[in-house]
Amino acid sequence: MAAALAWLPRARADQPAVRGIDRTEGDSLGTLQWPDLRREFIGEGAVAFSDRVRVRVPETADDPLNVPVMVDARGLAADGVRIRLIRVVVDRNPIRHVVDFEPLRSLPVLSLRLKLEQASPVRALVQAEDGAWHVAGAWVQAAGGGCTVAGSSRTDGSWSRTLNQVRARLFDNVIEGSRRLRVQVMHPMDTGLVAGIPAFHVERLALLDAAGQPWWRLALREPVSENPSLGFELPLSLSGPLRLRGQDNNGNPIDAVLTA
Repeated sequence: MAAALAWLPRARADQPAVRGIDRTEGDSLGTLQWPDLRREFIGEGAVAFSDRVRVRVPETADDPLNVPVMVDARGLAADGVRIRLIRVVVDRNPIRHVVDFEPLRSLPVLSLRLKLEQASPVRALVQAEDGAWHVAGAWVQAAGGGCTVAGSSRTDGSWSRTLNQVRARLFDNVIEGSRRLRVQVMHPMDTGLVAGIPAFHVERLALLDAAGQPWWRLALREPVSENPSLGFELPLSLSGPLRLRGQDNNGNPIDAVLTA
């Protein structure tokens, strides 16, 4: 999957205008990190700051180890933009890359919790099928330290008894026309920034239907919170048994059957 995500074609110079777009090259959030972020995570592709992508975060992070974030790119999809990838990054984290989400046949909506080292913008970089990037973000105030302290399961040693166990639940009528899937994977999600504890995190997940076809794929990085709690919006047409498969960066498998 990493190889597939690495191929990012450039946008066409004649790409059509999309409603809600600011095509200026300046950073809508005004941080000094934006030029580096753009070079690292977007490259030379066309970039537009868009109000058709929503990033929902708390104004202040009471717990920097568990900051809730929701990215909703349905506004772009409603304008006819086909979405290839949703990338979440944090400007001022020591590890800025959080997740890469390929919606595939699910809705372009993702919720998660992440670690925040200090007050920072949280950004969604949304890549369309034509290669263009649509960017949105929001500031979160935080006392900090979320990336450089151990989580509770690492501290008390309980992580080894529950490693890669999966909890899941489906909800109806949360967003009209879809079903919400909440998934939790038990894992310490160590950043590697705590003395004596190497990086250890869930690396990839995919939701498969009964035919083995993926409905979404997710690549996770160290800043995702301990025991990742993830939310997805699935079409009502999805039925039958579902399977969550993946692994962590040490090769430990994740495999669970979910009932739709």
